Amino acid sequence: MQFSEIAALNLAPDRPLPGLSEKGRKLAGMIDHTLLKPEATPQMVVQLCQEAVDYGFASVCVNSGYVPLAAQLLQKTAVAVCSVVGFPLGAGLSEAKAAEARLAVEAGASEIDMVLAIGRLKAGQHDVVRSDIRRVVQAAGKAPVKVIIETALLTDAEKVVACRLAVEAGARFVKTSTGFSKGGATVEDVALMRKTVGPSIGVKAAGGIRDFKTAMALVAAGANRIGASASIQLVTQTEG
Repeated sequence: MQFSEIAALNLAPDRPLPGLSEKGRKLAGMIDHTLLKPEATPQMVVQLCQEAVDYGFASVCVNSGYVPLAAQLLQKTAVAVCSVVGFPLGAGLSEAKAAEARLAVEAGASEIDMVLAIGRLKAGQHDVVRSDIRRVVQAAGKAPVKVIIETALLTDAEKVVACRLAVEAGARFVKTSTGFSKGGATVEDVALMRKTVGPSIGVKAAGGIRDFKTAMALVAAGANRIGASASIQLVTQTEG
């Protein structure tokens, strides 16, 4: 099946919704249903989008090359399309990050998750980091930008600085992890991020979240969005 043929498909609107508990439905509305593997195929993206509709997830999160497909499939649904930018290293040119964000929004993305310039942050080049984020925020227009700070690579002091720079640059969320580094979301990091950014900025926990109990602990610590590939497991095994 060619890409254009897949994009012309409609999701099944009459599939029976899964019997989720009240807790499961509430959590589902906070989840970015994620598929960022390099081996992801168009058929896998179609399945991701169908699952997002079936379970009531907040969005699907895909690499920018799959934004047109996801946007086509989800255009008549309540599910948003989120695209990653500068993923997973964050070390590209600011101009390239901004261009990717702009093109992703033009293709149908309504949210952008960008990776912070981690090495620049660790070198103390705060003006460079702030400018890098601001360029993506400006390129994204009305689409909210979530800044992935990759907590596993930072000290607590650096996490605080990263969050503050993201807020100063106009980001709407800070996010723990790409899921591609040596660690993912922790309750301690989410609590620190929430304390740093205050109540008006979103905190997204992502990376290694595979069960309901962990997800709810992260929510209790201050996360108001969850990024996960094991999303169905999270919302269906609510007593796990």
